[in-house]
Amino acid sequence: MDFELSSDYIPLCDLLKYCGVTETGGMAKQLVAAGMVLVDGEVELRKTAKIRAGQVVSGEGFSISVR
Repeated sequence: MDFELSSDYIPLCDLLKYCGVTETGGMAKQLVAAGMVLVDGEVELRKTAKIRAGQVVSGEGFSISVR
């Protein structure tokens, strides 16, 4: 799926919640803490990592291209 960025960046947990990967921000934080989220192919453990245009966030069953 594609996500259109409306500012310089979006925190990783917010992106997961807005795109429907998780139902809540708390669930998004747990997913990140468990090491189940990749940013540009590498495991990302920072819950509020700044995701910018051009990056790809992925995991089991999802892939989000940020524009």
